[in-house]
Amino acid sequence: MNAGILLLAFLGGMLPALVWLFFWLLEDRCEPEPKRYIFFTFLAGMVAVLVALPLERAAAGYLSGGALLFCWAICEELLKFAAAYFAALRFRVFDEPLDAVIYLVTAALGFSALENALFLWTPLQQGDLLRTIVTGDLRFMGATLLHTLASATIGLALAWSFHKEVDVRRMFALVGVVLAITLHTLFNFFILQQGSSATFWIFLCIWFGIIAALLMIERVKQPTKDYC
Repeated sequence: MNAGILLLAFLGGMLPALVWLFFWLLEDRCEPEPKRYIFFTFLAGMVAVLVALPLERAAAGYLSGGALLFCWAICEELLKFAAAYFAALRFRVFDEPLDAVIYLVTAALGFSALENALFLWTPLQQGDLLRTIVTGDLRFMGATLLHTLASATIGLALAWSFHKEVDVRRMFALVGVVLAITLHTLFNFFILQQGSSATFWIFLCIWFGIIAALLMIERVKQPTKDYC
């Protein structure tokens, strides 16, 4: 194993995720979360990839087509949710609505960082610089944003139900997870089934989704803006 290639793949996956993480943490600059919880949540998101890979390989032995893509989406969204929950959300640090979005997005970016590094590993190992650049760009613009948008959807569902009863919060969480899985499945289907002809429109839809999520976050954090 070439250490230099391994380092390049790791940095290529990590740096875009950290850029996005810095951007999202700015949304919480009024009452920033403890850095250790952000770190552990990001790390938990990376660990979730190591759990997802064998599960997805096993699913590929039994399923194909849309059913397999749906199964992959379920696996990844539930694992990202679990990473955020066990690393941060189950503790008292989850003390305001926006925290749900921050920790879910952090877990998603940790997941994306390692996943991207693994995608970059093969073309780098083969010495295909052009393919590496194209793959890195597509992962930065597409898959990373998809993971972020899907997890932000769950985070927003938790944020909106923050002050409600437990049963209502669970229902909102379920709706958020279902929406995230649906978004992820549609992305996988159109990217893998439709090919490059649909890439522009898919990325455009994801960007609109990110903008919509950011506008909703502004509504969530409105009470804190008055004294920020």
